[in-house]
Amino acid sequence: MSGRLLERVWKRQRQSRDWLVAQALFAMLAVLRQFPARKGLAFADRLARWIGPKTSRHRIAIENLTLAYPEKSAAEIEDIARRNWGQMGRIAAEYVFLDEIFDFDPAREPGTGMVEVEGIDLFLRLRDNPKPIIFFTAHLGSFELLPICAATFGLNLTALFRQPNNRYIARKVLSARRTRGGHLVPSKAGAAWALAGTLEAGGNVGMLVDQKFKRGEPTTFFGRPCRTNPLVPKLARKFDCDIHPARCVRLPGGRYRLSLEPRLELKRSANGEIDVAGSCQQLNDVVERWVRENPDQWMWFHRRWQV
Repeated sequence: MSGRLLERVWKRQRQSRDWLVAQALFAMLAVLRQFPARKGLAFADRLARWIGPKTSRHRIAIENLTLAYPEKSAAEIEDIARRNWGQMGRIAAEYVFLDEIFDFDPAREPGTGMVEVEGIDLFLRLRDNPKPIIFFTAHLGSFELLPICAATFGLNLTALFRQPNNRYIARKVLSARRTRGGHLVPSKAGAAWALAGTLEAGGNVGMLVDQKFKRGEPTTFFGRPCRTNPLVPKLARKFDCDIHPARCVRLPGGRYRLSLEPRLELKRSANGEIDVAGSCQQLNDVVERWVRENPDQWMWFHRRWQV
């Protein structure tokens, strides 16, 4: 059998496997649609806690948690990893319930809805500011709700995201995100130009900054070396953008808190230009602060420290 034929066979087998995995996921989400949001999300949480530890990714999560928290016992590490799988189950299920989940109403009594927002006055000030803005966040909590929240305050943004490797799932995810999340730019060749075009036109951009980036700036995360995508500080330097950290964490009782933080003052060199390497470290420091506050809500099963 020729090499080209082997390649075609392998590709078809992979496509078939991806299709089967996607259909299984879609079937599970269809079942979840029959439940009220809180019950459906709780079921997805329990299911993921059962399935996740049986996968190879669980070992990666344990390794990463051990590197980040050398002072914690094996039992504590295992507990965080299992709770983290529950969070991952909720993320998958939240695509089904996005419209039900985001019930924020500024007139409602605090603590009575599923979503509360910190930084409302800041959202309103940014809405009325013609200057382009870059919002950054991490794979923490229900990060998918952040573009919806921004749109609620009239801050539509173009968000850079990494597509799932499974193209069938990626297509479905993209469709779900387009419902209320604004414009989307897949993280691939040409993405930086698309974001630059948005900022040049006075638009707003949202980015996840906690992913491995082989050609990134040398930085540290939890005291260990890693590389960080320099796109945020490079865009800020070119377009004179304000940079705002934003996150969404899960609260007890199936509730959510979305927080918009004040402008991050990026480090500058002696000539006043934004220091890209130093700014990348600032982004990592913000994300690390968030993760330390809610360690079970960050995605521990990707290899952030590979350099």
